[in-house]
Amino acid sequence: MAIKAKHQRLVLLVIALVVLMGAGLLAAWALRNQASYFYVPSEIVASPPAPDRAVRLGGMVEKGSIKTAPDGVTIAFVVQDGKARVPVTFKGIVPSLFVEGSGVVAEGKMQADGTFVADNLLAKHDENYVPREMQNMTADQAKQVVADTQ
Repeated sequence: MAIKAKHQRLVLLVIALVVLMGAGLLAAWALRNQASYFYVPSEIVASPPAPDRAVRLGGMVEKGSIKTAPDGVTIAFVVQDGKARVPVTFKGIVPSLFVEGSGVVAEGKMQADGTFVADNLLAKHDENYVPREMQNMTADQAKQVVADTQ
């Protein structure tokens, strides 16, 4: 018994949808460990992630908390959000915008002792940021520089 052309198209459409859904689920399953979740200090203190899970910790660098180790490349500091504090260690070159009181996003893993070990630091600036080269320029001069570079 032959299947009508109308039913054939319906069967092919259902098969295509099942294949697409399967591919999407397979991709999501393959990438599940690659996702980097974002936490603020109060969330990470209340519900710490598994020690082997890569996460991002975002908040403000507490004033007076940056300490450089004797090796010159390891730093320790505290990230806070006004509700909780998380000690962070980082080994490497820090971004030039990384200063006390500024925003930071640290990528790394939480240790069992409550210390966050960062692999990468991303310093954030506020909306009033002006590059050093443009700090002494008037608004018209800055607009001209931007227009000349485009």
